[in-house]
Amino acid sequence: MRNEVGKIPTLTVVGAGPGDIDLITLKAIKAIKSADVILYDALVNEDLLEYAKKDTECIFVGKRKGCYSYQQDQINDLIVMKAQTKGHVVRLKGGDPFIFGRGAEEIDYVRSHGLETYVVPGISSASAVPAYQGIPLTKRGASESFWVVTATTRHHSLSEDVALAAQSTATVVILMGMHKLSEIVEIFKSAGKKDTSVAIIQNGTRKDEQVGIGTIDTIEYLAKEKKLSSPAIIIIGDVVKERAVLGRINKEFAKA
Repeated sequence: MRNEVGKIPTLTVVGAGPGDIDLITLKAIKAIKSADVILYDALVNEDLLEYAKKDTECIFVGKRKGCYSYQQDQINDLIVMKAQTKGHVVRLKGGDPFIFGRGAEEIDYVRSHGLETYVVPGISSASAVPAYQGIPLTKRGASESFWVVTATTRHHSLSEDVALAAQSTATVVILMGMHKLSEIVEIFKSAGKKDTSVAIIQNGTRKDEQVGIGTIDTIEYLAKEKKLSSPAIIIIGDVVKERAVLGRINKEFAKA
């Protein structure tokens, strides 16, 4: 059913990638160019909005300095209202919208209100940010698998999956974990992994990227020394030791 301006109310949930403006798909750019309204989060590189039409309405709906501009229920209602009055709404989310991005929740809600829905996957920070620092999540002889875990649950407590991950031999990638770094460190120490390598990467793939490399035993001190904070991801595992070699390769490639 078309809306009052003759358009079909539509939501496209789009992954904006990890931060570097070049790490976005061609399909995502096409979606942005066709949008009548864009609702974007704090982790989205705002330079991407330059792809939008001049008359596209761009609304920030993310969280900055701990303050929400919109609660999730308000975002859901805003998507429906804007689609019904203007047409095509693009919900622009950092990384991949289906990896701790609540993209599926928003789609479920707007479908119940009759909107057409589409998804454009994005490059996840969970893999891209370590890669930019020359850290492979898997490598023969070092790690056969990896976990991607959110540190904070919907009840704001530390996810129990962190303790399960600590018992494995896999690389562990923890998102949204900086406020719970002390708890994470204690869990890995209890698992006998105080000497395991750790990387914290803040603002990954962006120009203001900051990195701290240490072990479970030293990472809290290093994070304080380097003033590392959110948004950041934590990578735990022997693969972190590979950073120096791959980092040199990347630098030589850049010179070529």
